[in-house]
Amino acid sequence: MASRSSAPAGVRVVVLDRGTIGPTVELTRPGFPHEWTEYGKTAHADVVERLAGAQIAVTNKVPIRRQDLDKLPDLKMIAVAATGYDVIDVAACRERGIIVSNVRAYAVNTVPEHTFALILALRRGIVGYRQAVIDGEWQKSGQFCFFTHPVRDLAGSTLGIIGEGAIGQSVARLGQAFGMRTLFAAHKGVSGLGPLYTPFDEVLETSDIITLHSPLLPATRNMIAMAEFRKMKKKPLLINTARGGLVVEHDLVRALDEGLISGVGFDCLTTEPPVSDHPFNAILSRPNVIVTPHIGWASQEAMQTLWQQVISHIENFHAGRPTNVVA
Repeated sequence: MASRSSAPAGVRVVVLDRGTIGPTVELTRPGFPHEWTEYGKTAHADVVERLAGAQIAVTNKVPIRRQDLDKLPDLKMIAVAATGYDVIDVAACRERGIIVSNVRAYAVNTVPEHTFALILALRRGIVGYRQAVIDGEWQKSGQFCFFTHPVRDLAGSTLGIIGEGAIGQSVARLGQAFGMRTLFAAHKGVSGLGPLYTPFDEVLETSDIITLHSPLLPATRNMIAMAEFRKMKKKPLLINTARGGLVVEHDLVRALDEGLISGVGFDCLTTEPPVSDHPFNAILSRPNVIVTPHIGWASQEAMQTLWQQVISHIENFHAGRPTNVVA
């Protein structure tokens, strides 16, 4: 069901997937006269109908493709409520003079904190030990403590960070605060970046924990597959709070089964939510596996900042000075 409000002679603004922004976030609106239509979620098949007559579209994960744009002559601006904008046909927008703006740097605290929540829980066996207490195993042991899962310190371990943007840099600072050695690598196949970077294969070979903070691009899709798992000599934890599609998920399950990695902490999957035959369904109950429902970005503070950016980009576009333009 749509929520609508209007102002005389206003620009029509349509929000396609308000449900992807937490319900406690205050959705402020543009200061100029406008008609506002808001949908909780939108199927791709309904995009053209819902954007008909709109000048500005707001989307987080709803795709807007070339065939949609062909039928939307009034559309002038797309505000993406995310940093990644692969749901938008950027080339088609450029051809039509449609401005596309994304949000940036809103998640430099929330995603790194979620990354380390996963790392700490896995390194210290939190999931397994919590279940052991629930199941009464501790109570039956007769000891003040018992040891059914390994516990490892972060201090002195090596953290391999793939992706050197603002979030990757923030993750490195947290790692260094824990006394970790931090290595940066760009994505597979990139070389010659200078002394601050470690070759991709060396990061795979020497890291105790590997964490992914890359965008999903043709060059990064499926960059961790069986060949890469076999190079992970230290059987690391693999953490992904970036994008689904960076890892071949069937290969990850195989790598875990073969003992090539020691644990998995994922906040994003190739298919979200996962379908019934998703390969991760076979490993979700294991104590060394944590999958969260793509909420690493979603602290209250981060979501409010994200929305403020969305509105500021809309207002700047209306004022003739668009910001954070990707097309």
